[in-house]
Amino acid sequence: MPYEFRGDIAHADIAFDASGSTLEELFSAAAEATLKVMAEDPTAVRPTETVRVSLAEESLEMLLFEFLNELIFYKDARRLLLRPQWLEIGSEGVDSYQLQAALQGEEIDACRHQLDTDVKAVTMLRLSVHQVPGGWQATVVLDV
Repeated sequence: MPYEFRGDIAHADIAFDASGSTLEELFSAAAEATLKVMAEDPTAVRPTETVRVSLAEESLEMLLFEFLNELIFYKDARRLLLRPQWLEIGSEGVDSYQLQAALQGEEIDACRHQLDTDVKAVTMLRLSVHQVPGGWQATVVLDV
């Protein structure tokens, strides 16, 4: 599994580690973990709407922070549950990272989507993105 929930970081919030062989796989795994916190069965979310996202940040941690907060924003502002259809991460030098993504999902339907936890935001607590042998790993704490 590309993510694992952790109970040893924050007791009032939800923490997870995500991993991937590429940054794109890592960010997708973190998005999937965030969706799993919000919805009991993420596989019930159909790809009926597409939202394009373009972000730029000074660090990979801040890029992941903003990316996951975009998913939460769309859940709150447009009642959309989204997951990455594709994403691409690039850099222009040491202190500039960009993310381009197409997110797909659908509007929350109370008959089909059992919502679990209302995620308010991603926190900065222990947020990390680092390269490991064979890929990338991140630790994320969600404010619930």
